[in-house]
Amino acid sequence: MPDGQRLTRLLRPRHIAAIGGRYAEEVVRQCQQIGFRGPLWPVNPGRPTMQALPCFANLADLPQAPDAAFVGVAREDTIDVVAELARGGCGGVVVLASGFAELDEAGRQMQQALVEAAGDMPLVGPNCYGLLNYLDGAALWPDQHGGERSDRGVALITQSGNIGISLTMQQRSLPIAYVVSVGNQAVLSVGDYIEAFVDDPRVTAIGLHLEGVRDVERFAIACAYALAKCKPVVVLKSGRSGKAAQAALSHTSSLTGTDDLYSALFERYGAARVTSLSSLIETLKLLHVHGVLPGNRIASMSCSGGEAGLVADLAQELNLQMPAFSSEQSRVLHEVLGERVAVDNPLDYHTYIWADRKALTDCYSAVLASDVDVAMLIDDYPNPDRCDDHDWLIAERAFIDAYRRAGNRPVVVATIPENFPRSARERFLAAGIAPMQGLDDSLAAIKAAVSIGAAHARPTSAPLLAPCAPLTGDSRVLDEHAAKAALQEAGISIPAGRRASRGTAAAAAEQLGFPVAVKALGESLAHKTEAGALRLNVTDPTAVTHAVRDMRDLGAEILVERMIDNVVAELLIGVVRDAQFGPTLVIGSGGVRVELLADSAALLLPTNADEVLQGLRGLRNFPLLEGFRGAPAGDIDAVVVTVLRVADYAIAHRHDLLELDINPLLVLPRGEGTVAADAFIRISLPSPSGRGIGGEGSHSLKK
Repeated sequence: MPDGQRLTRLLRPRHIAAIGGRYAEEVVRQCQQIGFRGPLWPVNPGRPTMQALPCFANLADLPQAPDAAFVGVAREDTIDVVAELARGGCGGVVVLASGFAELDEAGRQMQQALVEAAGDMPLVGPNCYGLLNYLDGAALWPDQHGGERSDRGVALITQSGNIGISLTMQQRSLPIAYVVSVGNQAVLSVGDYIEAFVDDPRVTAIGLHLEGVRDVERFAIACAYALAKCKPVVVLKSGRSGKAAQAALSHTSSLTGTDDLYSALFERYGAARVTSLSSLIETLKLLHVHGVLPGNRIASMSCSGGEAGLVADLAQELNLQMPAFSSEQSRVLHEVLGERVAVDNPLDYHTYIWADRKALTDCYSAVLASDVDVAMLIDDYPNPDRCDDHDWLIAERAFIDAYRRAGNRPVVVATIPENFPRSARERFLAAGIAPMQGLDDSLAAIKAAVSIGAAHARPTSAPLLAPCAPLTGDSRVLDEHAAKAALQEAGISIPAGRRASRGTAAAAAEQLGFPVAVKALGESLAHKTEAGALRLNVTDPTAVTHAVRDMRDLGAEILVERMIDNVVAELLIGVVRDAQFGPTLVIGSGGVRVELLADSAALLLPTNADEVLQGLRGLRNFPLLEGFRGAPAGDIDAVVVTVLRVADYAIAHRHDLLELDINPLLVLPRGEGTVAADAFIRISLPSPSGRGIGGEGSHSLKK
């Protein structure tokens, strides 16, 4: 079990020491303003007081070891102060100073010295703002912030101090329990904070703003712990715009970048990925009020057809289902609304009953009684500076009355975020109703809560592979015949074929039977079509001879293979090596237009049949496998088995496999299997000692 308790003194301190000058004084001020009830001990030998509190001249004068300390001194002095705090038994420390590993090599060395000085003491930073605890009133934070005390709320972990401040300033009525600005993560990583917040029952959900993950394996363990404890995690990660630069040869390498692997990581461990700060806030708000959603069925009501249309469009885009009302609901709604109102989901109930509290309550109650996972009321409030909100307050009370009568998971959504005054938001929160701001973000939040709920319901995922040693030496590409032999040994079907010389290629083709494919063999022929190294559907010996003659500049050896017919679809299965994630799997639409289609899914290793099938279902060409417009269905079960065998091969050879590409994998009709029509494998060359760079498990194939 993760040792989240070692952070308890730091995160929930009984007493706080603030060491330094201006920044330390700001920490004292912020603690006083937020209502910290324990003793505050400012430490500064050059000042008599801070915020009317007496200063201690040095750490040795403190009454006892503080639970938490803020160190706001110069970089050059920070290491000595941290070392003294650690020796004295301090529970944890926040280090503000910058100029460590984020700067240069000298800074990296100083950061290592800082880590050694801290020893077993938890350390936040360096190069960070620190942490805020709104539950217990502790602010190891040297700046203003906009949060307020709460009994329960969400925890926010961010790699940007400024974004941390902005999140506290949100005008969205999101109850916040903690904010942590992690800085350089010299000692404590994001995973440590996740585990600590999972163990705090007052934390309802965890929100992350990430620029990257220093230790993917550690992060995965923490997310798996959150998943096992059913604590929702929502992630906003920057860096979606670029692909990882890879010195690679295969089609696979062009299809996926590190950010795709992050998405796969979040998906595996049930962390919902969002794309903006506003959607992060709205998702966390929904999770705070209602928790995860068990399904994707929603109901919506508004007094406008325009809003109903917007909801219907967004719901379809997000795969949120809007089931029809039951006959009893329709009867009640017709009775309340009259025959001029069309009863459907989403419901436009018009304004015939506007300002009639009983009629509105009956209408809302009927919709809330739906067999759905969340029920929405769309309601934008008028501008309080110029308008009268009397009728809106009637609708508000009616919706609260309906919730008390009918239950369900109710949300009120303002289509435009600012059209929801704070006073109304707070009344809905107090009633147990989620006040959501912005239609797009609100429906995206529902989608995210559904995805987390689905993750909580499925079996636990396997741990990630342990990190492999980096492979930076020379490499060798296996020719297609050798690559296919390796795959066949792993249980993957390949076409019947012969390795031949130029003079024996025609005879080999006759032995196999026409039509055949004729290919030049060579380690440099990763992309045969572009190189002119491939002829398909060759139908007689003379045509084989002509094909071989056209390839005379491409090498002395030829691969002749029997053509495969009755193909339902072409896929790609590949393995690439990422610096952080190690060997990773890619499945996608295959063929010569791989890069043009860019239709792929990344999977982390090890994987399982459910993840593979989910990845396949996300491909645009998956309808071909199901039997598009009456065409034969493909052997999906065989595809899954083939992908898993490639995954097993990649794991077995993870210490020297650099790239693997099966393109195309020919998918035959149901029950007839799959065939790897082309294959590419690049491996790391052994070190001079004869062992692979990665040690045991290195590739055993001979050229």
